[in-house]
Amino acid sequence: MQLALDAAVAAGAAGEIPIGAVVLGPDGAVLGTGHNDREASLDPTGHAEVLAIRAAAQQLGDRMLGDCTLVVTLEPCVMCAGVILAARIPRVVFGAWDEKAGAVGSVYDLLRDGRLPHPVPEVVAGVRADECAALLEAFFAARR
Repeated sequence: MQLALDAAVAAGAAGEIPIGAVVLGPDGAVLGTGHNDREASLDPTGHAEVLAIRAAAQQLGDRMLGDCTLVVTLEPCVMCAGVILAARIPRVVFGAWDEKAGAVGSVYDLLRDGRLPHPVPEVVAGVRADECAALLEAFFAARR
């Protein structure tokens, strides 16, 4: 989670919402890192998870990340949950809950919805949640 937090801090320093993500291989090696980049790239899909997953897929030369773990500072949204499922990531670890747009238990639970034709990943929630939430709270407080 520390690597994801570091990426989130970098996002915040760049004026982006401070969310960071890391994809780890089965041996714990970092395969991809990402942080929100929607403002700079003018890309609505520029979420931390999407960018980390893209980088990992390029690193592995495969769109399927079946032995990987995604670590992200904020509960993934609907779009990111869809990308996680499409990449067949079997384990997702996240920090803070997103009570407004979370799709891994808060508002929706797409990852564990057994009706979808994808394997159900393991979800570990609340890892260093206070630190992850504090980054977001400080970012938005400075903009109010």
